[in-house]
Amino acid sequence: MGKFVNPRSLAAAGVAASSLLLSGCLLTPGAFTSEMTLAKGGVFTFTYDGEIAAMGLSDLARMGTVDEFKAECFDDDFEQTECTAQETAEQRSEWEAEQAKDKAEKEQFVQMMGGLDPSDPESAQKLADSLSKQAGFRSVTHVGNGVYDVDFAVSGRMTHSFVFPLVEKMPTMSPFVVAVPRGDGSVRIEAPGFGGNDSMADPGMAMMMGMASKQAGVDAPKAVLPDGTFTIRTDGRILANNTDEGPSEEGGMQVLSWDVNTASKVAPMALIALD
Repeated sequence: MGKFVNPRSLAAAGVAASSLLLSGCLLTPGAFTSEMTLAKGGVFTFTYDGEIAAMGLSDLARMGTVDEFKAECFDDDFEQTECTAQETAEQRSEWEAEQAKDKAEKEQFVQMMGGLDPSDPESAQKLADSLSKQAGFRSVTHVGNGVYDVDFAVSGRMTHSFVFPLVEKMPTMSPFVVAVPRGDGSVRIEAPGFGGNDSMADPGMAMMMGMASKQAGVDAPKAVLPDGTFTIRTDGRILANNTDEGPSEEGGMQVLSWDVNTASKVAPMALIALD
């Protein structure tokens, strides 16, 4: 008698990666350069020039989906055999249950994306248009497979928290950079999207996305992984930071810099007094 085999198991890596993205980060950095300048008194400038990947659009949404049912059975030596009527019925029942689950997850994903349908080929451009309307995005170009070339720059005063990126009508996922002013006049800057276990820079997540791409076939999107630098420039007092070498000096400013890639183990962090 042939052994039961669920065809969906062949795409398990794709399903796992999709589930992680639904519950974790949605936007991820690719190749980029990002800087934050923070001056006494709270005046700041933030720039991000490079790639942002919107994981979960049409290609990723298709990962793990079997378009047509096909029963597959194997004997004790893992040689493919003809399935019995009972085995075919069992596999069809599981397949139909998985299809229903996928439909429900897709509906949830559309709601999370602010109404953008991941199966709609125009979704990628709709997201680009949405970002282009927001202050700070000087240019947003979709270059394919949910990857955007972004030029972002904004200036202001640190009277309230700053988060990048934010997308109108979409929930805040794992941000790249967060700056939070404190009551004592200091500002804590963290970049969770540029390293650590919550980032796509995490080797485990990178491996999962690589497996998902392989399982999904040659037409699947390649995993977009962080590769860039994050720099903080300030004339304030650096109270704490997690760089390897500490601050350098340049033009009367103290400079902190982090290389961001798949080997990044911790998210950049700095606490700066602006009095």
